[in-house]
Amino acid sequence: MKTVLITGANRGLGLAFCQYYLAENWHVVACCRHPDSSTALLALAEASPHLRIEALEVTDFAQIDALGAKLSGIPIDILINNAGIYPDTASNALGHVDYAAWQQAFLVNTLAPVKLTETMLASLHLGRDKLIVCISSLMGSITDNTSGGSSYYRSSKAALNAVMKNLSLSLQKDAVGVLILHPGWVKTDMGGANALIDADVSVRGMGQVIKEFTLTQSGQFINYDGKILPW
Repeated sequence: MKTVLITGANRGLGLAFCQYYLAENWHVVACCRHPDSSTALLALAEASPHLRIEALEVTDFAQIDALGAKLSGIPIDILINNAGIYPDTASNALGHVDYAAWQQAFLVNTLAPVKLTETMLASLHLGRDKLIVCISSLMGSITDNTSGGSSYYRSSKAALNAVMKNLSLSLQKDAVGVLILHPGWVKTDMGGANALIDADVSVRGMGQVIKEFTLTQSGQFINYDGKILPW
């Protein structure tokens, strides 16, 4: 059986990814901050012997290192960097910039996926798929930005896109792929009730993109329905 590691696995897209890959008969390493209070994830673990839950705060790089050591020697086929935050509010626009919140956005949305990639790379080399998947957002596209706003989130996702494009080039020689995905506007805690699709639709779409991935696509920015997106 193949193995996928998923961050932010306790709810929303992360939980839907866990359900998707368990249904596909994969081993799933589900990472979240507070496993003991993650009711839906714990229920999923009770129903499946192939789900392993690990406590992980992605901003705590010592915890990431510890997880890497714990999983050392275990092949990981796919790493899904899903954990993310949206710290922007109407009250922190220009003139009232919350620089601490902006730094936190970069820490969670940009630096943590790079740290996880760096730490899990040895395990990815042992896997068959050797694929890094980052859940980004169309809001990270500079070309698509016609409305402004959400500077913290937009800039952190644009940075994620840029650094993952970089990594796709540096990892080519090792046949390690990188996929940057936009999940769509999804009905999650972050997306809100007015979003257009639910998490299952998004994850099924992204799952198909992942399944059909070839190294020629490494570094591309792709929608959940398979369409290439502008930078």
